[in-house]
Amino acid sequence: MSRRQTKRKRPYKTDPLYQSVIVHLVANRLMRHGKKSLSYSILYAVLNNIQEETNREPLAILEYAIRTVIPTIQLKSRRVGGTNYQVPVEVTPRRGITIAIQWILNAASIRPGRTIVSRLSIEIIDATSGNGGAVRKRDETHRIAQANKAFARYRF
Repeated sequence: MSRRQTKRKRPYKTDPLYQSVIVHLVANRLMRHGKKSLSYSILYAVLNNIQEETNREPLAILEYAIRTVIPTIQLKSRRVGGTNYQVPVEVTPRRGITIAIQWILNAASIRPGRTIVSRLSIEIIDATSGNGGAVRKRDETHRIAQANKAFARYRF
């Protein structure tokens, strides 16, 4: 592996219905066992559900929810002298979007409810209002990073 140059990132693709990069990324994270058509059908049902509940553009709500959950600081574990430190590290915008999507999907899967469509739509609506498990996770990460600011000298 070459350590001299940074790896070129491939551009993101878009989804077939909305031509949105965000929808494509969420569908890829939602996908299980390679069943992309199932993940798209679930996600489109979630967006329809959001539109019915809020009477607003569902794509704008999804993007705003992801923007709300994006962390500015991430914790990385670093081993120094036999002890592990949680070192706060800045998050790149691309990595921030990925983390936000993961947190929203994890919070939706933990949330009580009958179907993934209802749980995910409620989690996205909660994230836009500043509530929900994903926003709590972001706040908790920022709090831990603030407490471990002294270990920032071990940044790599």
